[in-house]
Amino acid sequence: MSRSPVIGVLALQGDYREHLSMLEAVGSAGHPVRTAEEIDAVDALVVPGGESTTMSLLADRFDLWTSLYAARQRHLPMFGTCAGLIMLADSLLDARPDQHTIGGLAVTVRRNAFGRQVDSFETTIDLPDLAIRDFPGVFIRAPRVETSDPAVQIHGVLHDGALAGTIVCVQQGPVLATAFHPELTSDTRIHEYFVQMVRQAQ
Repeated sequence: MSRSPVIGVLALQGDYREHLSMLEAVGSAGHPVRTAEEIDAVDALVVPGGESTTMSLLADRFDLWTSLYAARQRHLPMFGTCAGLIMLADSLLDARPDQHTIGGLAVTVRRNAFGRQVDSFETTIDLPDLAIRDFPGVFIRAPRVETSDPAVQIHGVLHDGALAGTIVCVQQGPVLATAFHPELTSDTRIHEYFVQMVRQAQ
């Protein structure tokens, strides 16, 4: 039997505690990571929701980029939510010109695409590739995928009103990301899927 994977949650800023709780709920304890050595030691990495510019600046301050890029190069499974989607995108719109990203997703992402905090909303989302229906999507100053390479799997789009067709869940190889916050719900299905991804990569 393979050992239980060590899943790190980038704990620089944002709702990393919620991700740790979700991983515990699915029987796969997460570990907060804040140093290059801790990133180098994990089998997978979760990049939480929060403020992507602040995360990028803190990664600069704590000298994490070499380890983050190395993790991407060795195809470490990664899961980003909201700001995590921004951090995993290859290209950004409406970002600071000096904002770095880890990359790994051949997508262009627009920051704060749905408006300000007061424009936050919830809606249900179907992710048919993951056999998930009616997932509670929590959008808070959320980004969205503007363009994607054919190599990127589009797992979920919005279906209602003016937002219909907006891409909100993508995967490219071992990298999964959502524009919404599954960690702020009680629904563990996306975290369960990510843990399965990690186990398959071992």
